[in-house]
Amino acid sequence: MLTGHLLIGSQSLPGQNGQVRGINPATGDTLEPAFGLAGKAEVEHACALAWAAFDTYRETGLEQRAAFLEKIASNIADIGDALIERAMAETGLPRARLEGERGRTVGQLRLFAQEVREGSWLDARIDPAQPQRQPLPRSDLRQRHIAVGPVAVFGASNFPLAFSVAGGDTASALAAGCPVVVKAHSAHPGTSELVGRAIQDAVRACGLPQGVFSLLFAERGAAVDLVTDWRIKSVGFTGSRAGGMALVHAAAARREPIPVFAEMSSINPVFLLPAALAARAKSIGRNFIASLTMGAGQFCTNPGIVLALEGPDADAFLASAAKALKENVGATMLTPGIHAAYERGVAHLAANGKVKEVARGQQGATRHACQGALFITRAADFLADASMQEEVFGAASLVILCRSLQDMRDVAEQLEGQLTATLQMDDADADAARALLPALERKAGRILVNGYPTGVEVCHAMVHGGPFPATSDPRATSVGTLAIRRFLRPVCYQDLPEALLPEAIKPGNPLGLWRRVDGVLGKA
Repeated sequence: MLTGHLLIGSQSLPGQNGQVRGINPATGDTLEPAFGLAGKAEVEHACALAWAAFDTYRETGLEQRAAFLEKIASNIADIGDALIERAMAETGLPRARLEGERGRTVGQLRLFAQEVREGSWLDARIDPAQPQRQPLPRSDLRQRHIAVGPVAVFGASNFPLAFSVAGGDTASALAAGCPVVVKAHSAHPGTSELVGRAIQDAVRACGLPQGVFSLLFAERGAAVDLVTDWRIKSVGFTGSRAGGMALVHAAAARREPIPVFAEMSSINPVFLLPAALAARAKSIGRNFIASLTMGAGQFCTNPGIVLALEGPDADAFLASAAKALKENVGATMLTPGIHAAYERGVAHLAANGKVKEVARGQQGATRHACQGALFITRAADFLADASMQEEVFGAASLVILCRSLQDMRDVAEQLEGQLTATLQMDDADADAARALLPALERKAGRILVNGYPTGVEVCHAMVHGGPFPATSDPRATSVGTLAIRRFLRPVCYQDLPEALLPEAIKPGNPLGLWRRVDGVLGKA
């Protein structure tokens, strides 16, 4: 049963600084119970417990930490239908989508458990002493990576499970050995409490210090208090550019600045190269609209702009896309606020004299349904108006008609940083693609060919990040096992006695890790 309480360490405590309730976006009805909000005192309590837990938790054995992640996964799965039903009520998302997202959440926890056991993320390096070396001897030098410290995680609105309380930021931070304090998203507080209790129970069952995990419901002031607490050493965030940058500035203004890994804004360009467009304009149009309208367009990888050479093939693409969009019935958006922001973004594009509306989707029956929108403009006008690059979070996209491949390259060069860039191409387009690739590599974290950007595989090779404003740090990914590196830092040990050395870099390799010894990678 939901309590509406804060979960601070092993405790369940009522918040005393106001309340928030979930809202059913399909009806506008408020949901019970009310969730009490944290203030500065509760933030400090959670951070103090996290700090007290840190040195113990970061040195847990690899097997114990992996088992902890697997226990969280099992606990979430064991919540069963109650989790799906509450998430449906709070988000308007359909059952199938949420069941799939639960599978992804459980799967990525288990993937990080495998990563922890494998141990290469420790990046153990050993340069043995060379006492006879001339003109100077070399000390014994050994390096491993350790957890940076407690991490503040901010849940996302559009993924109530996979990017929320037990999402990728939490999973990768816990895998690295960092205690986590989660600020739940106000759009799905009940879903957050259910998952938070699953983690809290796993902490208890695995015999870990209680401060390894806390869950707070909080407004902006307490969120800033969390980021600026001296015990927090890193931040994971998924959301708007304004929200992410507010946290970046707060973290940078601390006496000890800390990194913020914020995933924020991306319009994910799709380049329709000439041979591909000539061969399959109609199918590209249909499939593009399917990607655009999936989940009411509420994905950070939604295809917000499309580039094509003007002419009959582009006309065929537009006709196919317009037909598909007109047949699409708008799905419920996640919150009234997101719906209102979408309507403002569409109205802004429609009011631009250099932009023409191509088609609108059907208005959905629910109160906050997303009516899809497709617009066109010309490359010269896009290049002259930076406001056309602003993300419209939802099922809206802008087609940019180009006079030449050089126009495409000019647009690519002027784009802000992106999570993805997509090439629709055939073999005859290889030279055009080759000319675009350098710019796309500089602009995007993931480059796709003959696919669509919606849908992110959780695996070892995935990069879900990119240059600003896609993320605040382009060196990182928030999806896939590489995400663990955000919450680690290297430490070198010089001439430490063997009894004091961490297990990962002891002589004899007791953990059986892959290690780099005198520059040679192996299991020595």
